[in-house]
Amino acid sequence: MKVLVTGNAGFIGFHTAKRLLERGDSVVGFDVVNDYYDPTIKEARLEILKDTAARTGAEYVFVREDLADQAAVNAAFEVHQPERVIHLAAQAGVRYSLENPHAYVQSNLVAFTNILEACRHHHVQHLTYASTSSVYGANTRMPFSEHEGVNHPLQFYAATKKANELMAHSYSHLFGLPTTGLRFFTVYGPWGRPDMALFLFTRKTLAGEPIPVFNHGHHTRDFTYVDDIVEGVIRANDDIAAPNPEWNSDSPDPATSNAPYRIFNIGNNNPVKLSAYIEAIENALGKEAIKELLPLQPGDVPDTYADSSELEKAVGYKPATPVNEGVANFVAWYRDFYGV
Repeated sequence: MKVLVTGNAGFIGFHTAKRLLERGDSVVGFDVVNDYYDPTIKEARLEILKDTAARTGAEYVFVREDLADQAAVNAAFEVHQPERVIHLAAQAGVRYSLENPHAYVQSNLVAFTNILEACRHHHVQHLTYASTSSVYGANTRMPFSEHEGVNHPLQFYAATKKANELMAHSYSHLFGLPTTGLRFFTVYGPWGRPDMALFLFTRKTLAGEPIPVFNHGHHTRDFTYVDDIVEGVIRANDDIAAPNPEWNSDSPDPATSNAPYRIFNIGNNNPVKLSAYIEAIENALGKEAIKELLPLQPGDVPDTYADSSELEKAVGYKPATPVNEGVANFVAWYRDFYGV
């Protein structure tokens, strides 16, 4: 099939587009390639996608435009006529949203509106899009379930992603657009973002610099390896959302609807303490990190833990990569990419 992948120069978008090309799908990539972090790594990802298409014989087109530009989005849909859309582009970063909220309005709200409108008018079969575990915000009942409300976000980033879920539901209800939202839980792995902990800790440890360990390393995260995430994204995209015939408006389930709409957690189902994650990095590097113990940062939540049983039930999603293996894979990639 022909799939439009937004954010294909980004971390998860790159891996998703590559996997689609490797299985023979036609891919239309769409990315503005901004400088939120070093564009060099983004350009390197794009080169690999070109090479993958050449190696597999799959059709690949790249559109270098801004999703907040409605005319550019409409033109891409008009010219390329995608059958499915996997929307992974966004302004990411929890803490950056405290400094520059306007970037999130353009990238996460205006851009998503343009995607929804284009999917509607070009009769896209299925829209699969990225949400985040951050929407759980002030929730503390573990593991996090899609069937519970998420009305208390702790950062503006999370608020924009919750808004995406609501916007998607309105289009599913009004126009019958099948939509699937995936709440990602702390994705890591090769080609990851330089602003994320694994990248930062690896770089600083190799350089002999102290690493900032917030909450004294006590908080837990449901670290999920990127290959497992991509497997879930593609399986969800292949399985078109449908109305839930058992949905009851007297007791509405937040994760489903009488419209073709659904929300899934996609995580590792195995939360790991930050201190243990750092130990995995040290083991992979063969070097001990210098730790600067700090309090919890504003906007951070102490723990995340995904109940991904609904995604497993729907599409057979089962994460298969333990943290030690995933971290070692990242460190091997980092050493190779940077010649360290």
